[in-house]
Amino acid sequence: MHRITLNEFAAEKGQTKAAALLGLTQGALNKALRVGRDIYVTENTDGSFSAEEIKPFPTQNSKTAA
Repeated sequence: MHRITLNEFAAEKGQTKAAALLGLTQGALNKALRVGRDIYVTENTDGSFSAEEIKPFPTQNSKTAA
């Protein structure tokens, strides 16, 4: 399996083809790139592609109840 950033994937395949390979519209892919989402694309052993977004774990508010 080979893993690259969404930006690299789109540059390599072109935005329209990359979006189709991931099951997205070109507009959705463009927006993800534009806002800088931390997404990685993996080429699976069967030749298909999947994507996952890395997000920080949400922190709880440190306020205590009175």
